[in-house]
Amino acid sequence: MTQKIMTLREYINQASAEKKAIGHFNITNSDMLSGIVSAAKEKNAPVIIGVSEGERDHMGIAQAVALVKSYRKGGASSLGGAQGQEFPIFINADHTYSYERVKEAIDAGFDAVIFDATEMPFEKNVEETQKCVRYARAHTEATGHDVLVEAELGFIGKSSKVLAEVPAGVKITEEFLTKPEEATRFVELTGVDLLAPAVGNIHGMLKGGKDPALNTKRIAEIRAVSGVPLVLHGGSGGSTEDFLGAVKGGCAIVHISTEIRVAYRTALEKAFKDAPDEVAPYRYSAPAIESVKKVVLEKLTLFGW
Repeated sequence: MTQKIMTLREYINQASAEKKAIGHFNITNSDMLSGIVSAAKEKNAPVIIGVSEGERDHMGIAQAVALVKSYRKGGASSLGGAQGQEFPIFINADHTYSYERVKEAIDAGFDAVIFDATEMPFEKNVEETQKCVRYARAHTEATGHDVLVEAELGFIGKSSKVLAEVPAGVKITEEFLTKPEEATRFVELTGVDLLAPAVGNIHGMLKGGKDPALNTKRIAEIRAVSGVPLVLHGGSGGSTEDFLGAVKGGCAIVHISTEIRVAYRTALEKAFKDAPDEVAPYRYSAPAIESVKKVVLEKLTLFGW
């Protein structure tokens, strides 16, 4: 009989209490997942696997869920866990822009969903987020599967790629950051489980590898009054000091995507250059998997694992 693990909600609450952060790492294929899982096993750390709308369309929504859950249930053989014990790997529907696609992800078996309505006016964001929360609660009651809902407050861009400059429409000066009172009102009105604020972070990663500094003081202020764990998006390119400050301030989850993509592609390019006649994917993808693992190991260490 398989020994069940804690729920994602319980892991997040535990991480929050211990001033750690759970790493959220995006994937586009099974190679990237393999590297993440290998790192998680080595650190004995829970991880969240993120798949955005585009990534879900590429992989197949049911296929992505099945792949992640196969690693969870195969804890002993795949991850070195105790015989019959599940491994704490969860799947999140990252950056979902409509109620219909939130519903699709919940029905497919995701452990969490992110409804991103940051480009909508505040009241419309509240209204649409409320619908998502109601559906998740009804699904949890009907199935017993606890699904978390995260929302965003404050626009930080949309793409996970290397950028020449701060994304269009993103303003990182203090007056444009998410305000504590605004965050508190939003959580109270929507009932979300997690909140991703704008605190000087940006999606993607600036060329040169270092993003603008985070306002870690604002993170702590929002966490103190909002009543829910915070999520830091746009973690790629962040400094060690920013990560430590964000986790200490109340970010219980940190997202990393672009850095993984860059590591994966760079390793593939080198593999093709070093062995131009190689056609076996399992051979030329092996260095890419290791590169992903290396990035994830570094981040998990920073996050307290």
